[in-house]
Amino acid sequence: MEQQILLGLFIGILCLIFMIMKTKIHTFLALIIATILVGLIGGVEYSKIIESITKGFGGTLGSIGIIIGFGVMMGQLFEVSGAAKKMALTFLKIFGKGREELAMAITGFLVSIPIFCDSGFVILTPLLKAISKETKKSIVSLGLALATGLVITHSLVPPTPGPVGVAGIFGVNVSSIILWGIVIAAPMMMASLLFAKFSGNKIWQIPTEDGGWTRDRNYIYKGEQEKVFDEDSLPSTFLAFSPIVVPILLILLGTISKTMSLTGKMIDFIQFVGTPVLAVGIGLILTIYGLAKNMDRKSMMEEVETGIKSAGTIILITGAGGAFGILIRDSGVGDIIANSLVETSLPAILLPFVIATLVRFVQGSGTVAMITAASITAPIIAKLDVNPVFAALAACIGSLFFSYFNDSFFWVINRSIGITEGKEQLRLYSIASTVAWAVGIVVLLIVNMIFG
Repeated sequence: MEQQILLGLFIGILCLIFMIMKTKIHTFLALIIATILVGLIGGVEYSKIIESITKGFGGTLGSIGIIIGFGVMMGQLFEVSGAAKKMALTFLKIFGKGREELAMAITGFLVSIPIFCDSGFVILTPLLKAISKETKKSIVSLGLALATGLVITHSLVPPTPGPVGVAGIFGVNVSSIILWGIVIAAPMMMASLLFAKFSGNKIWQIPTEDGGWTRDRNYIYKGEQEKVFDEDSLPSTFLAFSPIVVPILLILLGTISKTMSLTGKMIDFIQFVGTPVLAVGIGLILTIYGLAKNMDRKSMMEEVETGIKSAGTIILITGAGGAFGILIRDSGVGDIIANSLVETSLPAILLPFVIATLVRFVQGSGTVAMITAASITAPIIAKLDVNPVFAALAACIGSLFFSYFNDSFFWVINRSIGITEGKEQLRLYSIASTVAWAVGIVVLLIVNMIFG
């Protein structure tokens, strides 16, 4: 029986990867089909297969579906309001001349908490070009700093759908993922920033007046340049930052009060509003009545609907991932693999990291990689002496490995900063994402050693 269920898991995973890569089958359907295959080949009773799918799908979404919905609605309004550009300009003023890369990295770090990294980069590309023209700094260093800042929090910090989904599959508190995600993401951003500056020195390139690019360091602009600090149509600094900062502070206060075992009516209320669902909901209300206050009702509803559409896909994939994981748990294959791992020298926390890394390299999508890794490993990790929060973050970090031609964000970045040669593309963002990946797992292992 053990060999049969292991064979079922092996064939199910192979079929899942094949369907995602080579067929027209959507990831959601691919996960459901793979779940059924694991059960059928593994000899699980028909009724239990269906029971596991429905239980896993509903149980996973019951904990995180609302957060994903609130998060993408907030992100859509954040995107169209100009808040991302306002944040970038604020950091440029704070850090001053000569620290533009740091300003862009921190901007990306915060902007990608509510916004998908692809959208954030596209929105801020005109600002990147304007800074490059004004300062004569390479668009490569500025672009990589922004891109890595964006992708790191996109991969590690809720309410971005990927890490929220992983939290749901592992059954851990989203607030723990947010707080530990930020702690681990900070050194990842700084390491990537150093690589961005190094790359900008190696490949110096700036925009030209006719919309092209030049590597001629003697190039002189003849016309009037776009003003970097044109903020007339943008929201205030307070309104731009509050939808992100307020929910994080509420969650932080709620978590600290629980950890310190404080009591009282006020403490109860703080813990109530500090739950991730309510905190993100408050962030959404601040976005609606702050950032989107000048939009008419019809326009705002259209933007919200756009966000909801994107949420639907992520919710379905996450639910299907939960179903896959529950079937593995109910079939007993998780116990078999867990017992085998105990006998090896491989740290169990590396299992979700390795699987996410492999899936990411094969099919390109970071979100699919982390959810697939979580689906496979959550039932196994539950049987081992591993902090599930750190295991969940290991899956998230693994999804950052070596972005290349099968990753849409790879193309967004290279097209936007004018890098067209394949060798240079692989030397820049592909390496930058791998730097973040490598630093991330080292930091996580250290954190796990101390707090795990």
